[in-house]
Amino acid sequence: MVAHLLRLKLTLLRNSVRRSPWQLVGLGIGVLYALGLVGLAIAGLLVLRGQDAGLAQTVVVLGGAAALLGWAVIPVAAAAADMTLDPARFTTFAVPMPQLLTGLALGGLIGIPGTATALVALGTVGTWSRSLPAAAGALVGAVLGVLSCIVLSKVVTTATAGLASSRRFKDASAVVFLIPLVLMGPIVTGVAEGIAGSGDFLAALARTLSWTPAGAAWSLGGELAVGSYGAAGLKFLIALATLAGLALCWKLLLQRALVTTPYAGTSKKRAGGLGFFRLFPATPAGAVAARSLSYWLRDPRYSGSLVVVPLLPVLFLFQATQTGSYGLLLFVGPLTAFLLAWSISTDVSYDNTAFALHVATGVRGVHDRLGRAVACLVFALPVVVGLSVLPFLFGADWQLLPGVLGLSLGVLFSGVGLSSVVSARYTVAVPLPGDSPFKKPPGNVAQTLAVQFGGMGVLLVLVIPEAALLAAQFVTGSALPGWINVVLGPVLGLALLAAGVRLGGKWLDARGPELLAQLAVNR
Repeated sequence: MVAHLLRLKLTLLRNSVRRSPWQLVGLGIGVLYALGLVGLAIAGLLVLRGQDAGLAQTVVVLGGAAALLGWAVIPVAAAAADMTLDPARFTTFAVPMPQLLTGLALGGLIGIPGTATALVALGTVGTWSRSLPAAAGALVGAVLGVLSCIVLSKVVTTATAGLASSRRFKDASAVVFLIPLVLMGPIVTGVAEGIAGSGDFLAALARTLSWTPAGAAWSLGGELAVGSYGAAGLKFLIALATLAGLALCWKLLLQRALVTTPYAGTSKKRAGGLGFFRLFPATPAGAVAARSLSYWLRDPRYSGSLVVVPLLPVLFLFQATQTGSYGLLLFVGPLTAFLLAWSISTDVSYDNTAFALHVATGVRGVHDRLGRAVACLVFALPVVVGLSVLPFLFGADWQLLPGVLGLSLGVLFSGVGLSSVVSARYTVAVPLPGDSPFKKPPGNVAQTLAVQFGGMGVLLVLVIPEAALLAAQFVTGSALPGWINVVLGPVLGLALLAAGVRLGGKWLDARGPELLAQLAVNR
């Protein structure tokens, strides 16, 4: 039965890449990227073979503890990212629990994350190949450590399976995970500065973790390398007990999950009004704008991008405090304009089969494009203007404000116009409605990358006049290019927006059924 489950996992993965040749290309790119990271990690572990045993022990234990933490956190944040062996699908097959647990655990090794973790863990054998007992201990520790990582991820995902079925939990977990991810630079810098000022903090932390379930397995090779056989024996028991305890917790949780219905939410519904529909005129464009604006606030795939916007000034301010110069903060407005404008380039793809309503009701393409553009500009315009002014509140030269504001508005309007064209011509593989924003859907990865990067390149070309005027103001120090820019940016941007809405609407009228067919394939 265990072998059958593993063959099933391999078959499902093989069939997923047969869907499209480009899907295989995307998988190949992911494998090459993972191999590069794994190669660097293994090379570093081999270099540690010739270093002091204490340093090698510190690096291996901290790295192993970080891997264990990652396997516990990431599967929850990326809810339902890999459901090829979802335990709920085996409810009616009466698979014996020991075989089911073993098969699901070993199945976690099949895939890029599991294989990469296993290879790096085996690299610790090279670190401790200074003696036969140390190498053998490192091998045993690597096996126990990798299995603990996989089983811990199963425990966490099984324990949160009921919550993960809740839309609110998935939305909240996605947003909560996104915030530290965006602020990773300041967080890492702050931790690094704290560690640098605390002397032997890392070594002491590693020694402490080596006696806990987080690092016991990864410290076996180091203890045997220095001849601490008693400590190695105790840590082996800790690691073994950790794996056994996790397996027991997983078994109990899985037994409960297989006989418990998923979370279905509350049946109570609060009566409400028309929402955004009462704020827009009763026209086709107004209806599309109201629906799109509702999605921006209620769909986590949209709202996730809004969370990044208030974090951008934090990142730029942090960089300014590190360098002592606030010049980079001037570009927070144009960058925000670019992100918000380009976010609707996948609007039709995010609609998925709901786009059938636009096709069936005969909404004209120009009304569809205009409604989506207005929905984006309703909140994007005040946000971009506010963030464009922000640097000057921190001491930037107010003479530069017209040039920066003109560039920001030019990027925003031009980007919305270009996105209106791109989303009417191409569809890309995006998470389905109700899925986690971090879920990696199958699809044409190469085309998605080509469309996204190609469109960004075109947008950069479209805003060359505004960028050139701002550069001229920086070089000459004259205020005239800035005042020209504050007029040219909005005028040229609005002209490109109008052209994009008309051209996108024309393509949408001509290709509506084809777009709907492509969305069905992406599903």
